[in-house]
Amino acid sequence: MCVEVRKQCECGEKEAQFHMRDNIMSSEVIDRLYCPSCSAKAEKDKATMLDDNGWIIEYDMDLARMYAISKLSMDPTTVNPEFIFDMGYVAWREMYPGETEDIAGQRKKIISTMKENPKRYLEEINAWSINRIKGLKEAGWRKAQNA
Repeated sequence: MCVEVRKQCECGEKEAQFHMRDNIMSSEVIDRLYCPSCSAKAEKDKATMLDDNGWIIEYDMDLARMYAISKLSMDPTTVNPEFIFDMGYVAWREMYPGETEDIAGQRKKIISTMKENPKRYLEEINAWSINRIKGLKEAGWRKAQNA
């Protein structure tokens, strides 16, 4: 089972959903979240923060390392913000914050063709998915880089 967590950014304007892979780490590992509007004010610290296209996640690294030791039997020196995010222990639920809302209309339009022309639907949904991931990679979204 995986836990989903919602966190509001420091300025209060936006919210992001996080996926907590295998419940290895708790939501308390997310110390602070900065959206693109408030991230410019954040004092950057690569030892505790991960920047993903202007969104900054600040992790409680002491807590994250404690979970890595106790639940993963890992050397704590190998645990850094990139590891936590890229391995999915505390990462976006989607490819980027707000993705579900952004793509809802596009998906609905393609899905509406499913009953009338199943073959065309499969071709369109496949092409759309490939092109969407390609665009996210080009835009620099970290989670898309590994997709």
